[in-house]
Amino acid sequence: MNLELNNKNSFFLIAGPCAVESEHMVMTIAEQVKAITEELGIPYIFKASYRKANRSRLDSFTGIGDDKALRILEKVKTDLGLPVTSDVHEVSEVTWAAEVLDAIQIPAFLCRQTNLLVAASKTGKMVNIKKGQFLSPEAMQFACDKVKQSGNTNIGLIERGTTFGYQDLVVDFRGIPKMQQLGYPVIMDCTHSLQQPNQTSGVTGGDPTMIGTIVNAAMASGADGLFIETHPDPVNAKSDGANMLHLDNLKSTLRKAQAIYRAAKT
Repeated sequence: MNLELNNKNSFFLIAGPCAVESEHMVMTIAEQVKAITEELGIPYIFKASYRKANRSRLDSFTGIGDDKALRILEKVKTDLGLPVTSDVHEVSEVTWAAEVLDAIQIPAFLCRQTNLLVAASKTGKMVNIKKGQFLSPEAMQFACDKVKQSGNTNIGLIERGTTFGYQDLVVDFRGIPKMQQLGYPVIMDCTHSLQQPNQTSGVTGGDPTMIGTIVNAAMASGADGLFIETHPDPVNAKSDGANMLHLDNLKSTLRKAQAIYRAAKT
């Protein structure tokens, strides 16, 4: 499936729930976001993780089963005609997941994992690499080089903030143009950058009231795309609900982002 992200008149959007919770939930969100993006003329990739491997506690939700979740993502492709993406954590699952995924996402904590980057590259799919919370923008050159030198130049870089102390992240928006200098599109993760990790409860917190601020600043800084996790009921979401955008607020958020994007391009 052609991702068709080269629309010079718009940024592109990667959005969906954090994880596949059920077929009904996934299809509901995908249908609503597709309708919004088609109305606004925004290229769209649906995102949901078929497995959450990096949870704080052993009893945290990790998924409904890899194969079942991946089949649901496949249904999004076939029924709605949307490209889909998910994070992939191990080399052993890359080829299998790539049979469905149009873009492979490398989690921030794994952005230095050479074997994983090489395996993702060899699928020929778009490889979106999240910048580690512990890395400078310039250091992402080496992650890109591993993919490029393995035969794939279809790369995206995702900014998701930098660790600040133990329980917060900050976004240095200078990182967007700095990573663009590497020659690849840069996507701003507007929800995970607001996480508050390492809470004593073992459940990551967040500050969704600031999502609009991150979105607007990213557009003003020239980001090529936005990454937004969204859900119709974030409070009861099974993963990362504390920093997700309520689905009801997505359209207005994107409208404002478009206005800033267009102003920044003039």
